[in-house]
Amino acid sequence: MHNSQESVIKIEIDSGFKCKSRDSIKKSILNHLTYTLSKDKFSATKLDIYMSVALAVKDYLSERWSKTQRTYHNEKAKRVYYLSLEFLMGKSFLNSLVNLGLYDEFNDVVKELGSSLEEIDAAEFDAGLGNGGLGRLAACFLDSMATMELPAYGYGIRYEYGIFFQRIANGYQIETPDPWLRYGSPWEIPRPEYLYPVKFYGYVQTSTDAEGKYICEWKGFSDVMAMAYDIPIPGYKNNTVNNLRLWAAKSSRDFDLSYFNHGNYEQAVSDKVITETLSKVLYPNDNVFEGKELRLKQEYFFVSATLQDIVRRYKKSHAKDFSRFSDMNAIQLNDTHPAIAIAELMRLLIDIEGLSWDESWAITTKTFAYTNHTVLPEALERWSIGLLAKVLPRHIQIIFEINSRFLSEVAGKFPGDNNILGRMSIIEEGEDKKVSMANLAIVGSHSVNGVSALHSGIIKDTLFKDFYLMWPEKFNNKTNGITPRRWLTVCNPALSNLITEAIGEEWVKDLSRLKKLTPFAVDSSFCEKWEKVKVENKNRLAEYILKTNGVKVDPQSIFDCQIKRIHEYKRQLLNVLHAISLYNILKENPKAINCKRTVIFGGKAAPGYYTAKLIIKLANSVADVINNDPAIDDKLKIVFLANYGVSLAEKIIPAANLSEQISTAGTEASGTGNMKFALNGALTIGTLDGANVEILEEVGKDNIFIFGHDSNEVNQLKSSGYCSYNYYNSIDSLKQTINMISSGFFSRDDANRFKPITDSLLYNDHYLLFADYESYMETQRQVEKEFVDKKIWTRKSVFNVAGSGKFSSDRTIAEYNSDIWRLKPVPIKP
Repeated sequence: MHNSQESVIKIEIDSGFKCKSRDSIKKSILNHLTYTLSKDKFSATKLDIYMSVALAVKDYLSERWSKTQRTYHNEKAKRVYYLSLEFLMGKSFLNSLVNLGLYDEFNDVVKELGSSLEEIDAAEFDAGLGNGGLGRLAACFLDSMATMELPAYGYGIRYEYGIFFQRIANGYQIETPDPWLRYGSPWEIPRPEYLYPVKFYGYVQTSTDAEGKYICEWKGFSDVMAMAYDIPIPGYKNNTVNNLRLWAAKSSRDFDLSYFNHGNYEQAVSDKVITETLSKVLYPNDNVFEGKELRLKQEYFFVSATLQDIVRRYKKSHAKDFSRFSDMNAIQLNDTHPAIAIAELMRLLIDIEGLSWDESWAITTKTFAYTNHTVLPEALERWSIGLLAKVLPRHIQIIFEINSRFLSEVAGKFPGDNNILGRMSIIEEGEDKKVSMANLAIVGSHSVNGVSALHSGIIKDTLFKDFYLMWPEKFNNKTNGITPRRWLTVCNPALSNLITEAIGEEWVKDLSRLKKLTPFAVDSSFCEKWEKVKVENKNRLAEYILKTNGVKVDPQSIFDCQIKRIHEYKRQLLNVLHAISLYNILKENPKAINCKRTVIFGGKAAPGYYTAKLIIKLANSVADVINNDPAIDDKLKIVFLANYGVSLAEKIIPAANLSEQISTAGTEASGTGNMKFALNGALTIGTLDGANVEILEEVGKDNIFIFGHDSNEVNQLKSSGYCSYNYYNSIDSLKQTINMISSGFFSRDDANRFKPITDSLLYNDHYLLFADYESYMETQRQVEKEFVDKKIWTRKSVFNVAGSGKFSSDRTIAEYNSDIWRLKPVPIKP
C-alpha cells in the first residue's frame, strides 16, 4: 500500500543530467502505470507500457520546462516566435531521451522491466502535424533553438488528423485518415486557461469618437475558440526546454439548446462539429471553393490565437505600453501561410489597443521577418479579394490601406514607372483580383530571406527583383540545415558512436567538427567499421522491405533512394525513365552491368494532384514488371515504400548509398533531404539546384555526382524554344523507354493509362527531363563503376559526412539570430 508521499515521485537531476538513481526512474514508470493508467503488470498492454515510460520521460521535461519559462519571464528575455502551418515532428520518445542525456539510464530500467526502448518506440505514432520539408525544417529549428538556449516558441495548429495515411493498392495511392491522436499523446499538455476567440465573417462598422478619432468595429461575426496545447522541446544536454504551442478549435457553445429541447439532436451539435473542423485536417483539398475557404480560415485561426497570446504575454510585463514590443518580440513567418499575421497585428494594435496607424506600422515592420521557400510562381499564395472580404472583412480593409501607402512610396522611389507599380502591388489586378501574400509579407517585414545561396540569388535577381531594388538591405540568405541529434545520433546510433569514438562527442553540438573525420577516410580499419555499419543498416531496411512490400532485395546492391513529396519538378519521373532504360540494357545483356541496384521510392502526392498520383502508379507498375522478370537475374529491383514520413525516413536514410536530388535546376529552394543523406554517408546524384550547390562546395566535386543543365542553362533553353520532341527523336534509349510506357507495356489492361504522362513529356516537358536524360544516364554509369569498388565508395562516404558540418540547423539558427532576431541566449540553471 503506497501512501500519498510515495505516490508522488520527486525527480532529482544533477547538473550532469544523470538521474541520481535508476530506482527513481523505475518508480516513476511504475507509478504512472499504476496511478495514471490504472494498470498493473498483468493487465498492461504494449501501449500502456509506452505511455507509462513516456510519461516518466515527460516528468523530466516538465520540470525543466517550468524552470525555462520562469527564467525567461524573470529575466525579461526577448523572444522569437516561429509561426508555421506545419511541424513535422516525427516521434518524440527517443529524441527526448537523447536530448535529456538519459538514454542509457532509461535503457537499463526498461530492460529490467522486461521491455526495450525499440519496442516502446514502435508503439508511438508520428505526430501528424506536417507533410514535407517545410514542416521538418520547422521541427529541426525548434531543436536547435532549444539546444542553443534561445528563448523561442513554435506556434501552429494541433491537427487531429495528419495529411493522410498513404496505402498503395494495385499500385495506386489510397488516402485514408491518419488519426494520430486516436490514443492521445503523452507529450502534449492541454492548456484550457489559454483560450482565445477567433472571429470570422460579419462586417465592419466605422464611426468617429468624441476626439475625432476614426473607429472601426468588427460586427456580426461568428467566433471560434482556440485552445492551447503545449509540447515540450528539449535542448541537447542542457536545462532548456522550450515550447511548441498548438491551437485546437473549440466551439464557443457546445450546442444550441433550443434545437436540443425540440428534439433535433443532430442540428443541436452541428454547429459545434462544423466549428471544430478548423483543426481537424492538415491541408484540406483546395481544388474546391470550400477547401480554399477552410484553408484560409485555418491560417487566420492559428495566427489570430498566436498574436493574442504574444500580446497577452507582453502586456504582463509592459501593460499598455507598446513602445518596446519589437524590442522584446521577433516573429518569423515560415513561408506565406502565416502572412495574414501582418494585417492581424495591425488590427490588434489599432482597433483593440488604440495605437495610431503609424505607431502600429512601425511596430509591425520591426517585429516580422519572412522566409520564402519557393521560386515556383504557382506555389506563392494568392487569395481572392472576394474570399478575403467575406471571411476577414476588417483585414481586407487593412491590406488595401497598407497597399495604398506602400504604392505611394514606390511611386516616389520610381516616378513614372506604372509597370513597377503593377508588379509590386499587394493587390493583383485581373478579372478575379487577388491579394499576393508574398508581397504582403515582404512589405510588412524588416527581413526577407531565401533558404540556399542559389535560391536567395533567384529571389533577388528574378522573383522579387523590384523589391530588392527598393530595399536591398532587407534581403539575405539563410541556407537551411538539419538537426544532427535526430538525423544522426537518434536515427543512426551505430554510425554516431563510431564517429564519437574517432573524434569525440563535441560534434553533436558543433557539426563543423566532423571535418576531423577527413584523415579517417584513408584508414582501412576505420573504413571497414564504417562499411559494416552501412551493411547492418541495409540489412534492417531489406527486412522491412520484405515485410511491407514482399520484395526480396539484395543488401549488397546499391540502395538508390528518392524519398520526398511527389511533384513533377522533383522529377521522380526521370528516375523511373532511368530504371526502364536500365531494364532494357539488362534485357539485352544481363552481364552488361555488374552493379546490382535497388531503386527505393517514397513520398505522398497531394490528393488533388492527378499527375503526381499517376507517377506513383507508373513507378509501381514498372516495379511489378521488372521485379518479376527472371531474365535480368535480380540485377534490378524497384520498391515504393508507402506512407513516407519522419519514421520511415529514419529507416531509409541510414541505409542509403545513393541520394537522388534531381529536381530541375532553379526550382528547388533548398532541400534538406539531401543534407540528411550526406550526413549519413550517402553520395548525392543531383543537379546544381538548391543546396546541392553548397553540398558540392563542401564535400568536393570528386565525392558527388553532378549532372544536367544549371539554372542559367535551363533559362536559356526555355527562352530559346525548348522542344522535347527533338530529344525523343535523337536519343534511341529515351525513345524506346517512352514508347514502352505509351504503348501499354507497363499497363497491359489499359494501354492508354500513362498516355497523359508521355504526352506531357513529349509536348510540354516543362521541367526538362528529356534535356537532362542523357547526362543523367551517363552519370549513373559512373555511379555503378565507383560503387563496385567498395574501398573507393566508402572513402567517398566518409568525405560526405566530414563535409556536412555546414548543414547543421544550429548554424542556420545562429545566422537567423545574429542577423535578424538578435536574442541573447538564456542558460537555465539546474
